[in-house]
Amino acid sequence: MNNQATQLSRAVEQRKDYLKAELMKYGYFNTSDGKQLYELNLSELEQIHINVKSQFGKEMSKKL
Repeated sequence: MNNQATQLSRAVEQRKDYLKAELMKYGYFNTSDGKQLYELNLSELEQIHINVKSQFGKEMSKKL
């Protein structure tokens, strides 16, 4: 694997780790079909992160 591919692979893994940590902060640990976060690819994690943060924002605005 060349250096550029290695850097890209590392960046993807770092982003996935960040998203998994963020989701766990919100109490999200697995999908509705039972998949664990580590089983998901980057695009799945990104979409879930968007949905969870959006839902959290809606819940917080109801409390105000």
